[in-house]
Amino acid sequence: MVDLAMSNTPHIIDGREVKTKPALPHSKKHNIRQLFIRDLHLETTCESLEEFFQQWGEVESVFKRYPQTNRSRGFGFVTYSQSYMVDQAMSNTPHIIDGYEVETKIAKSHSVNELNIKVDEKKVFVSGIYRQSEHDLYLYFKKFGNIISIKIVRDKYTGNIKGFGFIKYDVQSSVDKALSIRNHLVAGGRLLTKKALCRRI
Repeated sequence: MVDLAMSNTPHIIDGREVKTKPALPHSKKHNIRQLFIRDLHLETTCESLEEFFQQWGEVESVFKRYPQTNRSRGFGFVTYSQSYMVDQAMSNTPHIIDGYEVETKIAKSHSVNELNIKVDEKKVFVSGIYRQSEHDLYLYFKKFGNIISIKIVRDKYTGNIKGFGFIKYDVQSSVDKALSIRNHLVAGGRLLTKKALCRRI
């Protein structure tokens, strides 16, 4: 339809001639070839990540682990050889990798430092909180390790729970244990856990 419209120029609207041209897809317009993927399972490898996203084009590189420890970040980047492949991947969401639905976005930069994002290695993000209290969370999550603090986020005006919160442990290994279980049944409700991300200061 775009080709048909462009073949019938000039276009006169309200008595005035207007200039028209095909709009480039978002990723082409900004020459973006990289995706940012979060909520990755701890056992997801670079190989399985690359294999999944290759169905929409040639993958040049995959980045998801700390080079020093080879530990999973909980998020990663996939870089395609052509920008249109990003559009194809984004038009086929949701993405299910290793049995888990991940969040996929077009990356606005090409490094973790530029994105200004880091993982809080000792903190767990918990979602699905509606009826549970801090005490309920403590009774359940203490089995994974020594808890430093628990915070359920509430609306500052109404005091209503917003549905998520954070649990901070004293060591990273406790976080890994908590994240090894995707779904947690706490006080009659199902909670989901993932690594907590925060902005660099």
